[in-house]
Amino acid sequence: MSGAPQASVVPARTVVVKVGSSSVTNSGGGIDADAVAKLADEVGRVRKAGDRVVVVTSGAIAAGWTILSPGTPRPSDLATLQAVAAIGQHRLMTVWSDALGACDLIAGQVLLAPLDFVHRSQYLHARQTLARLLELGVVPVVNENDAVADEEIRFGDNDRLAALVAHLVGADLLILLTDTAGLFTDDPRRTSEASLIAEVVEIDNELERIAGGPGSSVGSGGMGSKLAAAKIAVWSGVEAVIADASHPDVLDAVTSGAPGVGTRFRPRDRRLPARKLWIAFAIGATGTVLVDEGARRALVERGTSLLPAGVVSVVGEFGADEAVEIAGPDGEVFAKGLVRHPASVVATWAGHRSSELPENLTPEVVHRDDLVVLV
Repeated sequence: MSGAPQASVVPARTVVVKVGSSSVTNSGGGIDADAVAKLADEVGRVRKAGDRVVVVTSGAIAAGWTILSPGTPRPSDLATLQAVAAIGQHRLMTVWSDALGACDLIAGQVLLAPLDFVHRSQYLHARQTLARLLELGVVPVVNENDAVADEEIRFGDNDRLAALVAHLVGADLLILLTDTAGLFTDDPRRTSEASLIAEVVEIDNELERIAGGPGSSVGSGGMGSKLAAAKIAVWSGVEAVIADASHPDVLDAVTSGAPGVGTRFRPRDRRLPARKLWIAFAIGATGTVLVDEGARRALVERGTSLLPAGVVSVVGEFGADEAVEIAGPDGEVFAKGLVRHPASVVATWAGHRSSELPENLTPEVVHRDDLVVLV
């Protein structure tokens, strides 16, 4: 005798929600408790639907400067930015903790720095901490450790951080909330002809051109930053959506796949391993190695290591084990990797066969295990 049919169980998804400064601050630059409460309520509903949620929030610097010197322009020097972040971070976290608490959720603060994604031991520790928080039913609230991590303060918003966190926790979906409805065909602030791009299958140079630069005086990112984050996500096998934080029930709409809400980026079939993701997106390049067409084809089509014979020249000063971009004869960057020799050595070896090089040194300029093809 057969039993009653069992209802299929949908596996819980992990959703990373990144909230930009412009979406959690008011016109004066302070933290907007009502905006945070709206998003916290939506996080609660996503949780009740069975999904796990990680929040990546900006706003510490904006909050700190409003407390310290309201009504004045935001500073730009590093030391002041770090001090201001230290002032604003606890205020930002208090607002998030209270808002999530009102929805019967527990918030757990996690501060990360770029080195947490570069060094293997720190990466594994961060992953373990976030995984345990999710197992305990906590909503991790992540921010860049701005008080000590100068790279993110100088180079952008938390968009890249959110994409790396999505990879770190094995997320299924990354939602980048901002103050616009998504990615448009042109700047909607300048032309009425601009239309929302509903779905992106491949991020190319034209899309990156359309994305442009920063659009808010409060945050430090922009649509270009969000597109870069979406690119990291899809290369990690994570679906990404850019949407308007003020849209009613935006998290419900995005997680349920409702049409017409935001720009959705479809993930690539192959998930880039963590190490190669670090090389491609988490480490800044310190120089460029220019190669000939034969080397370009070998790297792209056969996945070989880069040898000196294929090197034409180098640009910039870099040391061994630093990240470099690799460009073809047309000057277009098509790969990135960790170089095994300093710029002076690579330049001297350029065009030489391995048999012509010192026997006591490894001949590879960039080993294939340390190289990521970006095209």
